[in-house]
Amino acid sequence: MAAIRAAQLGGRVTLVEKESLGGTCVNVGCIPTKALLHSAEVNRTIGEATEAGVRVGSREVRWDVVQERKDKVVKQLSEGIKALLSANGVDVVAGEASFSDERTLVVRSGGEVGEIESDAVILATGSEASIPPIPGAGLDGVVTSTGALSFKEIPSRLVIIGGGVIGTEFASLYADFGCGVTVIEMMPRILPGADGEVVSALRKVLESRGVTIHTGAQVRSIEAAGSSLVVSADLPGGEGRIEADKVLLAVGRKPFTGGSNLEAAGVKVEKGRVRVDRSMRTSMPHIFAVGDCCSPIMLAHVAMMEGEVAAANVFGLDEKMDYRTAPGCVYTSPELAWVGLTEEEAKKRGHRVKIGVFPMIGNARSLISGETRGMVKIVADDKYGEVLGVHIMGARATDLVSEASLAIRLEATLEELAETIHGHPTFCEATREAALAGLGRTIHGMPRV
Repeated sequence: MAAIRAAQLGGRVTLVEKESLGGTCVNVGCIPTKALLHSAEVNRTIGEATEAGVRVGSREVRWDVVQERKDKVVKQLSEGIKALLSANGVDVVAGEASFSDERTLVVRSGGEVGEIESDAVILATGSEASIPPIPGAGLDGVVTSTGALSFKEIPSRLVIIGGGVIGTEFASLYADFGCGVTVIEMMPRILPGADGEVVSALRKVLESRGVTIHTGAQVRSIEAAGSSLVVSADLPGGEGRIEADKVLLAVGRKPFTGGSNLEAAGVKVEKGRVRVDRSMRTSMPHIFAVGDCCSPIMLAHVAMMEGEVAAANVFGLDEKMDYRTAPGCVYTSPELAWVGLTEEEAKKRGHRVKIGVFPMIGNARSLISGETRGMVKIVADDKYGEVLGVHIMGARATDLVSEASLAIRLEATLEELAETIHGHPTFCEATREAALAGLGRTIHGMPRV
C-alpha cells in the first residue's frame, strides 16, 4: 500500500522484500487462515443442510484439496500484488535490506550485495510469532499459527495456548473439521480486548460446538508421551494434564526489526517497537514506519492505512492516523467484530452510557439463513447519544462493522443511525434495531430489562 501510494504521488519507488510479496497477512496470516475457515464453514453448512430441507449423501473432507485451495488463493493474491506494483512503476528487489547510514540501504540477495540511496524510507518489517517460555515449546508437534495452516492431516486433538484472536479462530476452524479442541487462556476471559457481554455469548457458542475453554489458567509444561503431547497446566479447578496430537502456541505476535540495523540510521526503538508519531514518522524526519513493527494495533487493515498515511507525508501532505475507527475482526463461527469503546472502557473514561442490544434471533435475514446466534450491541454517550462503540456477534459481523466505523468517524448518534433506512431483509438491520433499543423504542425486539 505504501509503495503504490508513493508511486501515485510521483515518487520513484523501490520495494525490497526478502520473502513473498504480501507479507504476513497474505502468505501466513489473514488470507490462508480465512481460506481454511471458509472450507470449515462449508463443511459445517453441509452438516446442517437437512435443516434447510436438503438431504445430502455422505460427506468427506479432502484435506489435501482444502490445502491446495488455500495455497491457490494465497498465490493469486500475491501475484496480484506483484502486478499492481508493476502497473504503478514500483521497482521490486528481492533481498534483505539494512541501513548503513540514515539514507543508505545495503541489500543482500543470493550472495550479492548492493546499495540503494534514498530521500525517504518507509519501514514495514512486520512481526513474528511470540514464543512463550514454556518447557517443551520446541518439541515436534508444537507449532505457531504458520505451522497450524499446513498440518499434513487434521489432528484428532488440538490444544491451543492463548485465547486471543488467533487462538479462537483456529479453535473454531478445527472444531468445524471435527477436531477435539482445548483452549487455555491465562486471562479471565478469551478475547480480552473485546466487549465482555459479546465475548461471553461467543464462548457459549464455541463450547456448544465441543470446544473446551479454560480461562484464568497457566500452562506449566509440554511433554512428549509416545506419539502424543501432554500439556500440564494450572486450571481453575486444579492441576490438569491434557493430551493432544498437536499444540498451537497462539499467545500473540511481536514486532520484528531484526537485521535492519536501525541504530545506524538513528531510528529509536522502544520495547522492541519502532517509535512513531501519528504521521508514522520515526525519530528521523525522513524515515517512516508502518504496520506491526510500530503500530499499537497489529492488524493488516490498520497497516494498510498507515502505509497510505506515511506515503502521503513523505510527499509533504499532512495526514494523521485515526485509530478510533479501526475495527477488530474475529472470523470464528459466528463472527465477532467491534469498533470503538467497550461498555467497560466507556465507563472507565467517565461516560454515562446508553446501551442498545438487539439479538440476531429477531433479525429476519438471520432467521432465514439459520444464523440466529449473536447480537449487535451499541455503546453510546447518554448526554447526546453519540455512538462510542459497536460490538457485533453474528453472521457477516466483520462486514457489518464497517457501518459502525463510519458512524464513529462521523460522530453519529443513535438517532442518526435509527433515522437511516436499512434494506430489508438484511443482517445490517440489526444495527438500526440496536440503535432503536438504545433509544428505548425497539421495534422487533423485546424491551431489555
